[in-house]
Amino acid sequence: MTNTVLLVGNLGADPELRSANSGTDIASFSLGTSRPKRDSEGKTYKDASGFTAKDTEWHRVTCFNGLGRIIAQHATKGMLVSVRGRLHYTRWTDRENIERYGCEIIAEDVQFLSRPRQGGGSEPTGTGSFDQDLDDDVPF
Repeated sequence: MTNTVLLVGNLGADPELRSANSGTDIASFSLGTSRPKRDSEGKTYKDASGFTAKDTEWHRVTCFNGLGRIIAQHATKGMLVSVRGRLHYTRWTDRENIERYGCEIIAEDVQFLSRPRQGGGSEPTGTGSFDQDLDDDVPF
């Protein structure tokens, strides 16, 4: 059995880097993916300008150690990236004693598909790929 996720989308904000008490570096970011919006008959919906309307979904992505440091250093809001990883579900109790659930993508590989935005535009750079170092200790 396998748990593999592949997403291609744009970063919703600059990645945030933090360190756990154990010394593990953790970078996290939001990734937006889009698909065509459909009407009640299942046909692609067009907006008033005649363009295909899109539905956007947001995903939480987490990277550890070397991969996390590279992402935090080089990725910026708006960049197009490809993320390969696995789904990870979490459960916790918040401060008001309410049980919460969440889902995130634990990234194993991130490819930069565009350069950081400078002046509003982005250009493809080819495939810049960063794999999770197999020697890094990854919790979970």
